[in-house]
Amino acid sequence: MVLSYPRLVIAGLKGGSGKTILSVGLIESYRQKGITIAPFKKGPDYIDAGWLSCAARHPCYNLDAFLIGEEKILSSFKEHAKGVQCAVIEGNRGLFDGMDSEGRYSTAELAKSLSAPVVLIIDCTKMTRTTAIIAEGVYKFDPMLKICGVVLNQIANARHESVIKKSFEKYCQIPVLGAIPRFSEEFFPERHMGLTPYHEHEEVEKSISAVAEVVKQHLDLDALWKIAHEAAPLEINLESENPPSPPFTKGGMGGLINSSLKIGVIRDSAFQFYYPENLEELQKNGAELIEISALKEKQLPPIDALYIGGGFPETNAIALAENIDFRRNLKKAVEDGLPVYAECGGLMYLGESLVLGDRTYPMAGVFPVQFCLEKAPQAHGYTIVEVSRSNPYYSQGAVLRGHEFHYSRVLTIDLGKKDDIYFAFRMKRGKGIVDKMDGLCYKNVLATYTHLHALGAEEWVGGLIHRAVYYKSKENEYGTQ
Repeated sequence: MVLSYPRLVIAGLKGGSGKTILSVGLIESYRQKGITIAPFKKGPDYIDAGWLSCAARHPCYNLDAFLIGEEKILSSFKEHAKGVQCAVIEGNRGLFDGMDSEGRYSTAELAKSLSAPVVLIIDCTKMTRTTAIIAEGVYKFDPMLKICGVVLNQIANARHESVIKKSFEKYCQIPVLGAIPRFSEEFFPERHMGLTPYHEHEEVEKSISAVAEVVKQHLDLDALWKIAHEAAPLEINLESENPPSPPFTKGGMGGLINSSLKIGVIRDSAFQFYYPENLEELQKNGAELIEISALKEKQLPPIDALYIGGGFPETNAIALAENIDFRRNLKKAVEDGLPVYAECGGLMYLGESLVLGDRTYPMAGVFPVQFCLEKAPQAHGYTIVEVSRSNPYYSQGAVLRGHEFHYSRVLTIDLGKKDDIYFAFRMKRGKGIVDKMDGLCYKNVLATYTHLHALGAEEWVGGLIHRAVYYKSKENEYGTQ
């Protein structure tokens, strides 16, 4: 069976070239016309994906072959693009930039695996004729890649635009689909980890609408729509696209789940980094997700496990520290055996305290670790971890692919303060918490700097569900494996 999936890949020559602004503006422009758009993001990213999701009013899914695995990219895309009128896929970094000189896991390789047309956005700051020469070189570099148009960005004035467009007509085979002027106002301000997340932006709708107006005024939306709809149809294998039910759904595991599992997810302005696929996979496996705020609530609701994602505990340190009741309640739940899985910001929150400048803010105190924040990234990139010790979630010897990106680091750590605290991961690639180790464990808690994607780490879903089922079935009389 063959189906049409209209789609576009938005790519740049480098990070910060304008991909997100173009993608958000394009999505919102089409949405205002009543067109449903499925947004996707290539690369380990939560912040840009959040903005794309806001513009589309639709979850933004990840298409990173390193995290998910190349064999799952196409099936994930087809599943999540089903039933929409067009998919907009934002690349990351430069078009051909990957893990090595061969460009493995680059935006270009993703576009080819999806048979998707590419629209290139180029920052034209202090360039005219050179822009066209660069674009022609990019066009000719990989004949298998279908680059169908270019958008000029950071255009200073009418003369700047005119010279570049004439240069394209003379030297480059790629059509110019529009030219975005240099903004007098910064719609998407940046801070230490990239764009300010939409959760903390004061005028989300205004900024998205403003960018859409710029796109509508300066881009050929009809030409872009035509390019998207000229993408080759994709073949659907009904059997492989509709796999059997997951092993942990209701009725599975010897009937241990006789009612829906309740898995808490701390989701507020402090903890916002979650791949929608991770949450959906938990739901597919029989879990009911209960959203919780560590900033406002005084105690945990009745749950069978807790998932704390990454985010910005540093920008919410005062509120987190002041919510003493919640911190104490969480720590008691851990001592009582509640399964807790925490990533990055969640790891920091489970520590003893967070030092920002000359102030120290108490956190949940599960682990005897003090964190501080630096001005430069302390770790940034893909990770490969090997499970080196027995733990509640993963089998020993398993190898997991993820990513880490944080400005925090360990200031002090004293594992001698508590019995039974240990590291479960050894870093084969990446930095980890300390000394190339990651995955701090205590009772039914595992906290790590490494973010995992559920489609690339099936052990994560199975481990969390299994531990929640065990906790539920034993009525809090638990034991780690």
